[in-house]
Amino acid sequence: MRGAVRPGPLQDARRRDRPHAGRLRPLGGTSPLGRPTLKVSTMATTATGSSTYTHDHGHGHVDDRSFIRKYIFSTDHKIIGIQFLIMSLSFLLLGGTLAMVMRWQLGFPGKPLPGGTLLPDTYTSNGVVLPEFYNSAVTMHGTFMVFFAIMPLLVGVFGNYLIPLKIGAPDMAFPRINMASFWTAVPAGLLMLAGFFVEGGSAAAGWTSYAPLSARSDLTGVHLGQIFWCLSLIILGLSSIMGSFNYITTVINMRAPGMNWFRLPLSIWALFVTACLVLLAIPVLSGAAILLLFDQTIGTHFFDPQAGGQPLLWQHLFWFFGHPEVYILILPGMGMVSDIIANGARKPIFGYTSMVLAIIAIGFLGWGVWGHHMFQSGMNPTLGTTFMISTLLIAVPSAIKTFNWLGTIWEGNITFHVPMLHALAFVSMFVIGGLSGVFMAASPFDIYIHDTYFIVAHLHYVLFGGSLFAIFAAVTYWYPKMFGRMMNPFWGKVHFWLTLVFYNCTFFPMHQLGLHGHMRRIYDPTQYAFLREVQPVNVFISISAFCLFATQFLFAANFILSWFKGEKAPMNPWLDNGLEWTVASPPPHGNFGDVVPTVYRGPYEYSSPHSDQDYLPQNLPMPGGMGAAHPQPAGD
Repeated sequence: MRGAVRPGPLQDARRRDRPHAGRLRPLGGTSPLGRPTLKVSTMATTATGSSTYTHDHGHGHVDDRSFIRKYIFSTDHKIIGIQFLIMSLSFLLLGGTLAMVMRWQLGFPGKPLPGGTLLPDTYTSNGVVLPEFYNSAVTMHGTFMVFFAIMPLLVGVFGNYLIPLKIGAPDMAFPRINMASFWTAVPAGLLMLAGFFVEGGSAAAGWTSYAPLSARSDLTGVHLGQIFWCLSLIILGLSSIMGSFNYITTVINMRAPGMNWFRLPLSIWALFVTACLVLLAIPVLSGAAILLLFDQTIGTHFFDPQAGGQPLLWQHLFWFFGHPEVYILILPGMGMVSDIIANGARKPIFGYTSMVLAIIAIGFLGWGVWGHHMFQSGMNPTLGTTFMISTLLIAVPSAIKTFNWLGTIWEGNITFHVPMLHALAFVSMFVIGGLSGVFMAASPFDIYIHDTYFIVAHLHYVLFGGSLFAIFAAVTYWYPKMFGRMMNPFWGKVHFWLTLVFYNCTFFPMHQLGLHGHMRRIYDPTQYAFLREVQPVNVFISISAFCLFATQFLFAANFILSWFKGEKAPMNPWLDNGLEWTVASPPPHGNFGDVVPTVYRGPYEYSSPHSDQDYLPQNLPMPGGMGAAHPQPAGD
């Protein structure tokens, strides 16, 4: 506990600084062709803890671009991050709406859906949801939430917005590729959406698209919709790959002077490891989707068992991507929550090095556990035991992170601002989801609860309780920097408490449903005698889900109204140490202008004995010259 309790040595007291940013390529402005025009000739460290670029013109950061170039086809990483934010929040709303359709059918089967008569006859009959549309709603809810909402929210939004600002770079390494990654994601989303408007409707084989359901249209009645599903994910994969190698290159090459690897904020470490996972995992899904597309269009039989294909091949390929995908959806949240908890507790993060190693370990171990999704596939018991042990091992770095968060909070001077509340909820919900995950890692128990609502509860405790609470924490924390306005804290807290209550009322009873044998993919539970006695639980869950969904409109209203009417945000409203809080809100084009910050310490120096305040920004030299930058070869 010593490292968590002040007074104690600063985490970078014995570390040397990095005098030059290795292979830094600044982007101060762009030519009409989008090429960087700012040329760095010299760089010198000033007495105020910053460096200056001298360049070939004196107005490299004057943003005189047209509206189209500035806000539509922008190469500015901040604008691209906000574009991802708007796109993914729209898909989040769509995915949530489909979830409400599902919950209405499960809670009130056979009763007309409110507004259901407005839907096409292929979706409802006298307002009652048809089984075919229910299958589509289940499939597209999962698809939109995983691929077009949570993943771009965590990786696309905050990867774009935070990485250059937090490492002291003027932009991404490849700004035009960054722009292309967003404008590749948009048609992918529209193509997925178009499935609702073609003959046969959208894909209906589940978000995992298990073969042969997904490979043969005669089994689901869906042909074009499933083809659109494949094409959309292939295109989205290109977007993800472009974004990932941009993130990796930027973090490696464009860190500011003094920003060595162990001075990076944990959010950047998490986004860096996540980008590596995306770069390696997404091509596997893209390859599998191409094979599935061939089965549907040119008559191959990779996954059709009647023609000699192997349905299990799809499961192996999908989950070889799918389990790293779980960590793609949770690691950025872990990193950002670490930043927010340290700020809210006004203490250095407990066990910074172990937190970094835990992030790397989770990313590494995530590749060896895909088989635990297939315990019921007839797997050799010895192989199943291997996957069981490897899955249980992931609990170790996850527990390290949890205990370090608790160590950070311990005896802290906690400020319960809205981001901190969401961050604490993230930790609590992640612990619940993680504990149920430990159960499911054990194959004897997993076989018992396989394909039941216990799985649905676990998945949503990790991806809603985990990822979405982290997203709420991150959006409310960096909203002032993004838009230059503060969100209303009162309505923020109302939204938080209602979300926390209704969320647990929605998903915790699903554990009990699962233990009772309630199947996860089911159209009408009342058709089964053994499920009729738990139907009141289904009604309770559905009503809670409707309240949870309605609560999110408070967040939407607060988000939109604050954008125009919110109190103007100061430069550093949370008294944070990060480099992004040393520039105006919102930051100008080029972020730091002609002055590049020099970094003297890590980002978690709260309650520092070397500062009159309770925080010590990364770019501020210590009084009397303590902590001044020391010479060190570039590229460390």
